[in-house]
Amino acid sequence: MHTSIHTTPLALAALALVMSAAANAQTAPATPNDEADVKALIQQLELLKANYAQEVRRLRELDMQVQAMQARLTGKTAPIAGAAPSEPLPSTAAAPPTGDGYASSAAEAQQAKQASRRSVDDVKQQTATLFTRRFTIENSLSYSRYDRKQLTLNGFLALDAIFLGNIAIENVESDSLTYNVAARWGLTPRLALNLDVPYLARKTVFQKGGAGGSAAAIAQEETTGNGIGDVSLSGNYKLFSEHGRWPETVLTVGATAPTGRAPYGVDWKVLERDDDDFIRFAVPEQQPTGNGVWQANVGLSAVKTADPAILFANLGYIHSFERSFDDLDANPDTVNPGDVKLGGSIYFGAGVAFAFNERTSLSISFSDKLSARASTRFQGGQWVKIVGSDANAATLNLGITYALNQNTTLVSLLGIGLTPDAPDFTLAFKVPYML
Repeated sequence: MHTSIHTTPLALAALALVMSAAANAQTAPATPNDEADVKALIQQLELLKANYAQEVRRLRELDMQVQAMQARLTGKTAPIAGAAPSEPLPSTAAAPPTGDGYASSAAEAQQAKQASRRSVDDVKQQTATLFTRRFTIENSLSYSRYDRKQLTLNGFLALDAIFLGNIAIENVESDSLTYNVAARWGLTPRLALNLDVPYLARKTVFQKGGAGGSAAAIAQEETTGNGIGDVSLSGNYKLFSEHGRWPETVLTVGATAPTGRAPYGVDWKVLERDDDDFIRFAVPEQQPTGNGVWQANVGLSAVKTADPAILFANLGYIHSFERSFDDLDANPDTVNPGDVKLGGSIYFGAGVAFAFNERTSLSISFSDKLSARASTRFQGGQWVKIVGSDANAATLNLGITYALNQNTTLVSLLGIGLTPDAPDFTLAFKVPYML
């Protein structure tokens, strides 16, 4: 059996260095500078080995590109008929033996480094801490499901066992579909700008038991709404680069404009009234697509590589500014102008990502958002806190990232709500294209 050994100029140079060192060691007498010369030759040899491993990797990539182009030209997966089969490329296992297997280990280390770097870039892109890309545009589509039931008792207990009065069961089921276009500009190696433009489509089903005073009667109504959401603009600044035990730390400052349809002043449709004209069941005619107020946020993000894992965390605060509206009353028969001030929100989260190979990685994270009570003030009145407007939305997130090519990545996320204020689940798909 005839075995061919492929060599390159780098490999020949490495062999020449080894042979020259051996010849000098056998013929030349020992001098005090021999040890320094040997160290210098070893350093040159190590450098040539690393370059050789990199050259082998490039040759493999070129061979794969040639095979792909041949298959595209013929419309088949097989090589062109009559053409000579492409010569197999040298593998790291076929590298010239060095006695310690260093060439093979160097190639594997180089591949692992490339895979780790791509995985880190994908994690940083999702946490808005990536500065090595000049421009990134991301298209994402997410679906959220929210289901909340509430039991309302209007009466009293007789003999501590019998309830006398009306029993009403309320159920709200909401489905939201959001398409978001995000653009990221890397202005400098430490500064980047982000622009997010969402478009929402919502459907909410309201169910109310106890209609007409009967617990068996159930009324149901469905409302929808779609339109652009609240547009946000933010900037990221790298405070510290990753060094030793310290993670890479990024400061984020941003603002959100109330470009979506506000939930205040929306016309309501009355479905049921009591004999005294008291509204028992009313629903909004269309669903809002935004918060209706200006918001500003500031936060910190940290990313730390701990091979083979990538650790990340964030912490921030969202402040909502006061805004006036022509009508705050949900009653369609009255108009009461006033002011709205949403409560501040603190958000935080942490997670870990693992790279399976040079294309695929898995991430697990936890995120939470704590919101204080909102306040309203009718014209000429005092501020009044809205009972039940505070929230604690905690979510467990599972994500899989797959690199489609050098510039494009497919990100799939599943969020599982852990508290009643969070959506039951959220499913999202993102496709960032990085230049």
